[in-house]
Amino acid sequence: MTRVNLITGFLGSGKTTLLRHLLAGKPEQEKWAVLVNEFGEIGIDGALLRDSGAVLKEIPGGCMCCVNGLPMQVGLNMLLKQNRPDRLLIEPTGLGHPRQLLEMLNAPVYQPHLQLNATLTLLDARQLADPHVTANENFRDQLAAADIIIGNKSDGWNDDDRQRLQQWQDATLNGRPFIATRFGAIDPALLDLPRTNRQTLPQPAHHHAHLKRDSGLAALRLEGGTRWRRALNEGQGYVACGWIFDGATLFDGEALLAWARLASVERIKGVLRTPDGSLRINGQKGDVHVETLTAAAPDSRIELIHSQPVDWNRLQSQLLRLRLN
Repeated sequence: MTRVNLITGFLGSGKTTLLRHLLAGKPEQEKWAVLVNEFGEIGIDGALLRDSGAVLKEIPGGCMCCVNGLPMQVGLNMLLKQNRPDRLLIEPTGLGHPRQLLEMLNAPVYQPHLQLNATLTLLDARQLADPHVTANENFRDQLAAADIIIGNKSDGWNDDDRQRLQQWQDATLNGRPFIATRFGAIDPALLDLPRTNRQTLPQPAHHHAHLKRDSGLAALRLEGGTRWRRALNEGQGYVACGWIFDGATLFDGEALLAWARLASVERIKGVLRTPDGSLRINGQKGDVHVETLTAAAPDSRIELIHSQPVDWNRLQSQLLRLRLN
């Protein structure tokens, strides 16, 4: 039987970093799998988890948290049939609602095959100061569905953040465990705790993402000698725009970082090739961090998400000028 955990959290809460931490400590004798869904179609998280030692299945370009989420069911069934993992970690998009996903995992058809353990939800206390986030139904219901709440990025909290967090805990925690950490560093033993939160979540006023192409079970790829492509996706009050470039394309790293910091979007993430190695870019509302990856990425991918109209063509023109070849 496959042990399953849902890893949820709103945009920028650090889900992928937590997954990388957990996968780094995977017991050598166990087979783990990750089912990851991103709001956009570029597949940044998949690129970051590619060399994790786990079986990876990507479901990009929309929400797998809906009752008609056939790609989610197909991806899950393929993983179980082809790989028979000991443990499965599911990372829904930060804009996903957990109710119908949890209902599906609890369906009778999966009960002989899945052991649904604790749902872990990440929370950055700074999100509690943003009315646009706290008013979001998915943000609230992700936290309501959690068995364990992971207070991530605690190194960035100030006194006001901690005060708001304490008020939120007093009002809503209801005895559930709360663990403060940074960089997603948690005890892997949390994954084996049982699912105990049985409260009924409200039915989401859910809107499917509006895809600009047919979505499949893999992130966007380049074909036929194409050097780069762009993909747009919108829904639930947000728009994602992403680009993929072939492996021969290199970027000016310093100029790329400056571009990312000036992009003025709510979320930016990417894995890009430069002459000095592959860079991971991870930013939220202008706070952009860069990490040099130990393994070279096979291509370059970057994605921006925002809740307001954006001149994507202008940003694209600027990005294209940062190519060195």
